[in-house]
Amino acid sequence: MTNFDQRIGRLPPGVWGTIAKIDEIKGRWTQGEALHPYQLAQLQKSVLITSTGASTRIEGATLSDAEVEKLIRGVQPKKAEGRDEQEVRGYFELLRHVFDVHGSIPFSESTILSLHQEMLKYADGAQAHRGRYKTVENTITAVGGTGAAAVVMKTTPPYLVRKEMESLLLWTRERLAAGDVHPLAVIANFVVEFLKIHPFEDGNGRLSRLLTNLLLLQAGYAFAPYVSHEKIIERRRQDYYLALRRSQATVGTAHEDILPWTEFFLSVVLEQAEKAVVLMEKTGIEEMLSAKQLEVYNAVLTGKGVSAGEIAAATGVARPTVNQALEKLLRLKKISKVGIGRGTKYWPTRK
Repeated sequence: MTNFDQRIGRLPPGVWGTIAKIDEIKGRWTQGEALHPYQLAQLQKSVLITSTGASTRIEGATLSDAEVEKLIRGVQPKKAEGRDEQEVRGYFELLRHVFDVHGSIPFSESTILSLHQEMLKYADGAQAHRGRYKTVENTITAVGGTGAAAVVMKTTPPYLVRKEMESLLLWTRERLAAGDVHPLAVIANFVVEFLKIHPFEDGNGRLSRLLTNLLLLQAGYAFAPYVSHEKIIERRRQDYYLALRRSQATVGTAHEDILPWTEFFLSVVLEQAEKAVVLMEKTGIEEMLSAKQLEVYNAVLTGKGVSAGEIAAATGVARPTVNQALEKLLRLKKISKVGIGRGTKYWPTRK
């Protein structure tokens, strides 16, 4: 058994309770069905802006969400772009890529190196180290009350980075593929270990959040592009750093404990999921359904227990389309059914 397995094996029952809550919401949310496609597109545009702004500000950038939006839309004041603007462009474009094609992105060392290179492609002075593991020592520091920076944690030395990254990536892929460890626990472990290794000279925090989005989407958490993971972390930044440091301080010791980080990470994902529920509940049924699906729904509302065949006859909607609409309405809990086979009848859900 690896150290990674041992860490997860020590997680208490409360962690699995939080995971169960997240998975219950995951089961209710299906991409392209929970909300109208137009609403999903608008939400994703908004999240791209807020996530980009939040993730870069966590690392010290100063652009507000409004300034990020102006920059991306090309209406920012005419001036030479500084580091903040360059970081924003790189993060925005890469996050949009992750949202759009996450299903075809392999989770591999070459992918991570490529993502790092793309994230820093606009950054002046990053040509020498973007897309490459660090070649010099880097430490994680924090500014104390006196204004002086102090070393909080030492990271993996450069000569061990490739070996440790290969081990982490192999374990993560194997566990996600096998399904013998819950994916949220696997993702939480990956992030805390990745940031402990700190494999790059610059951009580790931003890349860890991009990879979190990628892994959540690949694990089926389809609400991720519509509620910003990064925005929640920015609002809880002090808790974020505290949880990371408390867990990272134990990594590699005889008393490894990733519970502080895992609890924080899961609380962020749970908040994402709960905000997704709010989006669903605030959306009227008319906005969730296509015109033909709405016809089917209205036929159920006006009938006193109707069959799929009766709905097709009453509306003129093709039977396969009726069946698809009924399946969606059942998933959305807008209708219920009684009976089996040809005797199945559909009723409005009682409130």
